[in-house]
Amino acid sequence: MRTFIVTCLHILALSALPLAGAAETERKPVLQVKGAVADAPISFSMAQIQDMPATTLTTSTVVTDGVHQFTGVLLRDFLAELEAVGDTLTATALNDYIVDIPLSDLERFDVIMAYSMDEKALERADKGPLWIVYPRDAHKELQDIRYDYLWVWQLSELEVK
Repeated sequence: MRTFIVTCLHILALSALPLAGAAETERKPVLQVKGAVADAPISFSMAQIQDMPATTLTTSTVVTDGVHQFTGVLLRDFLAELEAVGDTLTATALNDYIVDIPLSDLERFDVIMAYSMDEKALERADKGPLWIVYPRDAHKELQDIRYDYLWVWQLSELEVK
């Protein structure tokens, strides 16, 4: 019986290891924000981003099939919390893709910094952990190819200018 209990304790201890790793991953910085924001530069973990008020939008994309449900933080609210001042948001991806987004877009449209698609966390191998998503299907003008270039997946850095 003692061997059974010791074995169960070892199994229990080992099963906790991935959870500890997951918790550490949630605290690891996934986004750097710099430029014209209070206390810049600032790093955010996924846990910090997910603690912010969430918004969900449903839209199609040009890089996936069908319509998807995206959940994340409204970029205008995120930047307002950081007291951002400027006209342009420069977004950088993990692969060094860089694009300038007019801050006026964030006022006109409910652009989100998504961390999940169809209720599944965005993984780095599939456009994650963060993806700038426009409400493409809600506004005809957003179906223009010029807006498609502003959807930054694998987002790693924002700079307010």
